[in-house]
Amino acid sequence: MIYYIADCHFFHATLNTKMDKRGFADVTEMNEYMIKKWNDKVTNADTVVILGDLSLGNVQETNELIHRLKGKLCLIVGNHDKYIGKPDFDLGRFEWIDNYKEITDSQKKVICCHYPIPFYEGQYRKRHNGDTKTYMLYGHVHETRDEMLMQRIIEMIRNTSYFPIGSETEGFIPCNMINCFCKRSDYTPLTLTEWIRYEKGEK
Repeated sequence: MIYYIADCHFFHATLNTKMDKRGFADVTEMNEYMIKKWNDKVTNADTVVILGDLSLGNVQETNELIHRLKGKLCLIVGNHDKYIGKPDFDLGRFEWIDNYKEITDSQKKVICCHYPIPFYEGQYRKRHNGDTKTYMLYGHVHETRDEMLMQRIIEMIRNTSYFPIGSETEGFIPCNMINCFCKRSDYTPLTLTEWIRYEKGEK
């Protein structure tokens, strides 16, 4: 199974009390809650694609963290992942680390990036029955005004008409982007199917 999650921000005390206002008593309580939610869902046979900003901890703290988390870890680098490149950081705990990745999951193409990309590779591609073929999964914007703006951009794209190549029937530009912000899923990594259902309101 492949799971996705973004912006956990382990060890980020200020974010708990200010920007996200997560409501934990302190950063230790936040860390332990997120680790439990992760490990209750993920097995060591599963893969977790972390869409950036895993930890604000130092190298030692982050090394201890990644060895407590279950699963095969893959990391899309976020702007707060400062431990990357440090001499003692345990790179061997990860299957891969990259800034951008295109993977196949459940016969769908998944564009993985920490930052939202409103015009992503494969955006227009659909199956013969009209089903979506490509999804863009992102993080970074949490639930801030930037995410509100992103949703307005997505709606604007979806309401823009065009004529698909080889067709005389007018359609609308597809835009299948999902913000995998951890707080949205109660800090639990979700599969692509589960994130799609969440976006549709099928929680």
